[in-house]
Amino acid sequence: MATYSSRGPTRSFNKDDDGVRHIDNLIKPDIVAPGNKLIEAEADGNHLVTQNPSLDAGVSEIENRRMMYLSGTSMSTPVAAGAAALMLEANPTLTPNLIKALLMYSAQPLAGFNMLEQGAGEINIAGAVRLAELVRTDLNEFTVTGSPLLTVAEPPVAQTTIANHTFTWSRGIVLHHTYAVGVDLITKYQLIYSPGSLFGTGVITGDGTLMLDPEFFSPGVITGDQILTSDGVITGDGVAFLAANLLFHDLLSDGTLLGDGVITGDGVITGDGVITGDGVITGDLVATAQSAMMNGDDSSMMPATSDDGTDCLDY
Repeated sequence: MATYSSRGPTRSFNKDDDGVRHIDNLIKPDIVAPGNKLIEAEADGNHLVTQNPSLDAGVSEIENRRMMYLSGTSMSTPVAAGAAALMLEANPTLTPNLIKALLMYSAQPLAGFNMLEQGAGEINIAGAVRLAELVRTDLNEFTVTGSPLLTVAEPPVAQTTIANHTFTWSRGIVLHHTYAVGVDLITKYQLIYSPGSLFGTGVITGDGTLMLDPEFFSPGVITGDQILTSDGVITGDGVAFLAANLLFHDLLSDGTLLGDGVITGDGVITGDGVITGDGVITGDLVATAQSAMMNGDDSSMMPATSDDGTDCLDY
């Protein structure tokens, strides 16, 4: 996670008739995608590179084969959009909510970061497309909650291997103020997957009570009332960070969020909330980084390699 990435929860609010502010405190982000010093094609005569020559990645001297660095959501958003496009190519019948659910369920939790920093985890295109290919194509607004979602009897193994690195999926989805886990999220049809349904079912009311419309989920889906920190698994069996009703009702709803994440209002003070991990890429190296596996073994981490002047197409 980059140090400049925004963290949750959100701080938007509305005012009631008495002028009292009600903070929304939504769990954000839902998911994260690579966006730090990505290398991509550089347009001929690129104005940004002309004004900032250091952005050129130095992989080719031929004008129409140059590549450049760029960082930010301008880079991570296309990764997410491209993932959705590939999922729709694999299964054109997917609804927006189902695409979002499959992306979160198959995401890779990054060690050392909690749900308010990475949501369900880093986007895993290979896993999301694999799930999309297995989803039934005859789902419609009349499909009953709990009906089979996949075309196979057994769910796929909740793991993905990329470049000899195997990781387990998050196996859960973020739902505004809470989250849901359970294999039924990918094996049984849920009402929230239908067109026009709200994805945030599972809310915390004013008195801190967690509410859930049972018609939206089959009995095998479990909703949580705790925000979890990362021990390598976010939504599965992570360590409790703070009870949701305390975080969203007692601590934040009437508190004031200050510059470094220090929260006042009920006498509760948290840390500065800024956490860096072993997945941060620094310097001018063309680096590939990966957080350690769940068991703490960092032997699978990919070392940074210096630019050798050859682009990815071997020109």
